[in-house]
Amino acid sequence: MQIPIENFIFLCLGFFIVATLYSSVGFGGGSSYLALLTIFLGSFFAIRSIALICNLVVVSGSTYLYFKNGHAKLKDFLPFIIASIPLAFLGASFRLKEHIFFVILGASLILSATFLALQTYNWKHSQSETKEYPSYLCYLLGAGIGFLSGLVGIGGGIFLAPVLNHLKWDKAIKIAALASFFILVNSVSGLMGLISSDSLTLPWIETLCLAITVLLGGQLGIRISLKRFSANRIKRVTALLVLIVGVRVLLVNGLGVF
Repeated sequence: MQIPIENFIFLCLGFFIVATLYSSVGFGGGSSYLALLTIFLGSFFAIRSIALICNLVVVSGSTYLYFKNGHAKLKDFLPFIIASIPLAFLGASFRLKEHIFFVILGASLILSATFLALQTYNWKHSQSETKEYPSYLCYLLGAGIGFLSGLVGIGGGIFLAPVLNHLKWDKAIKIAALASFFILVNSVSGLMGLISSDSLTLPWIETLCLAITVLLGGQLGIRISLKRFSANRIKRVTALLVLIVGVRVLLVNGLGVF
């Protein structure tokens, strides 16, 4: 095991909490997995690989339930998915230098924290206020966010959902379903990109334990409503934590300021 056992127990607890909270609001938790892993692991290939695996585990259950309950229709999601899959594969296949990876990762975490916080102030819109947009915008959003998700190991839903909510693309529940499915396909595509570039690095003991941990947390978050904390409060607390770690990753790991 590459991580001391006492630190690994703390990491598992963090992953469980992240999976529970994120799955309760339609995300996989990739940004926070990355944030936690940067504290305990030095290999950015391992960080990307483990985050994608855990993302995939969590959103698989969420996506199934969204489709089962009629909140997701594949034909409405295809423009985003068709554009994002090859770009996520391309992003994941890049063999970045370590400091460049951490600069991009830190900036992405800060950006995702900002988007997550902003979403809590934009979600209350009337269902009648949804707007029609040209299909090319969906392709552009899917391609851009897909590439970024593959590059840093985030499924991309944390970027896509706030943008679509701001644009009033559709009902909030449908956007959450799209975000979950978007994370799922981009996590798979990102993994394929890592494999093709021989960048997939999985310390198997840690990966297996963390995957089981997020599976339990994800299923818990999907199936129960958190009565004491609103979805917005969860997002704001999570955004603050991701912001703090994102700044640390950017300054310490990426720019070497400290």
